[in-house]
This record gives sequence, structure tokens and C-alpha cells, in this order.
Amino acid sequence: MKPEAMGLIIKREDGSEVVNYDDPNFPSYIYDGWIEPKATWEGVPHFHEDIEIMTIKEGQLSYFVNGKNFVLKKGNTIVINSNQIHYNMCINGGTAKYVIAVIHPGILCNSFAVEMQAIRPIIDNPDLPYLRFRNLSEHTEEIRNLVLGLPAIRHDPFAITKQFYQIWDIICKQAETLGKTGETISDPGMKSFKSMMHFISNSYQQKITLDDIASSGNISKSLCNTLFHKYVGESPINYLMHLRARKVAELLRSGNMSMTEIAALTGFGGVSYMSETFRKFFGKSPRDYRKNWD
Repeated sequence: MKPEAMGLIIKREDGSEVVNYDDPNFPSYIYDGWIEPKATWEGVPHFHEDIEIMTIKEGQLSYFVNGKNFVLKKGNTIVINSNQIHYNMCINGGTAKYVIAVIHPGILCNSFAVEMQAIRPIIDNPDLPYLRFRNLSEHTEEIRNLVLGLPAIRHDPFAITKQFYQIWDIICKQAETLGKTGETISDPGMKSFKSMMHFISNSYQQKITLDDIASSGNISKSLCNTLFHKYVGESPINYLMHLRARKVAELLRSGNMSMTEIAALTGFGGVSYMSETFRKFFGKSPRDYRKNWD
């Protein structure tokens, strides 16, 4: 794990997350974590090829997947399928504790037969963006205990693989059940939204408008606004400002550039505007944020 990336969600040019794996030679990130208001990782929409699994230990939080909002409480587990847009938020200013595992499904593909029989039918299914395990699910306690046991083995690739196979078996069983009930549905707007995320990620340093963002998704400004409110609960311009503020946080944590230099590199017109926007999202000035990190 790269320490300078702790607490941040770093994205590639296409908008997908660069997962900060615990071991660069083994694609898994396991963390006994928490979220509180104004944390840098709160409310950051992202997607990745990896499967994301979260079990709530204490408190509750809101989890958003492709624009759908769920309240996750103590004991609940959610599994996010590959390449789905997701993020979490605090509820009523509260703190929640959880175990999160972000694991690439490729570690289970030890043979083509296994991949085609058990892996691809899940990760390639557009009608299966997520799976929830609550008290009513017969597998809730089983998957919760497996996930809660992951932090103890986070540096043991063999043990993680073995445990992930057990988790995947539960995922397959639950997916089969949901396939019969038809709880999940595909989302045709995701392609346009990901294109707009890609555009903003590549262009945030420049002066861009709502027209520019909508054009990147080949849709109208009205539909652009609709999709952003659906997927991330904010306007396209607010999403842009939030991204710029996160870029400021990255630079504050990874170097000694001046505030003027950081403002210029992150698309802000000046230090004053950058500071005002940063405080809006993170509850403190850039200078105070840097002091806390140092």
C-alpha cells in the first residue's frame, strides 16, 4: 500500500479507481475502516474492475450504487459487482465502522472452466450491479463472519484466496436466488455518465462548462443534470468542484507546493476560491488540512 494514497480515491483517465492494493503483487485491498462527515473518501463516486465487499461493524451509513440508495446497518453486508458506480455517505453526521475488501475477481480464475462457470456469469451480468445481505437473507451471518475475518489475513495471499472462494460461493448462491426474483435491473444511462466522468477527470484543470460536460456524453444539458443527480446526488458543476477539491487534497498530502501552485494545477482561478471550495467539502482550510497531515 502506498501511504501517500491512504484515505484518497485516485482515478485513472477513464474515471475508474486505481485501487491502493495492500501488496502490489496481489490485487486485494482489505481495511478495518470508518467514515465520518467531511472525510476525504466520503461521497466520492467511482468504479473499478474489482469486487467491493463491505460489512458494517458499528453505526450505519448510506451506500449508493448506480443511483440507488441503501441504508446499511450493523451486521449488513453489500457486494458491489465489477465496474458499478458507487460511493458511501454518513447519515445525520454519524460515524460508522466497517470492514471493506476490494478484491480483483481474477484471483479466482485459476482455470478457464472455473472462470466461465462461476466468475463470468456474475461479473458480466448487467442485471446484477450489487447484492445485499440483511437479516432476512439466509447467508447474512455466514458472509459477515467471512468478511470480518479478512483483516487478520490481509497480508496472506493464499488465505485471502481461500476465503474469497468461500465468499464467492455465497455470492453465486445469492445471485441465483435474485435471478429468480428479478430484484436487480440494468441501467442504460451508465455509459453516458461514465463518459462524462471520464471527460471531467481529464479536463478538470481547464475551464469547462455544463455544455462541455453534456457534449462529452452526447446528451442534452437537461439529461446531463438528471444523470448526475441520479448517480451522485449533485449537479455536474458541483461534482467538478468536488473533484478539484480532492485533487487539492492529493497535492497537499504528497508534496510541498505553494497554495498558488496548487490552485493553478487544480483548475481554480486563485487561492481564495480554492480555499473557499475546499472548506465547503472538507470542513477546513487547505493550510489546516496540510498541518493535520504533516
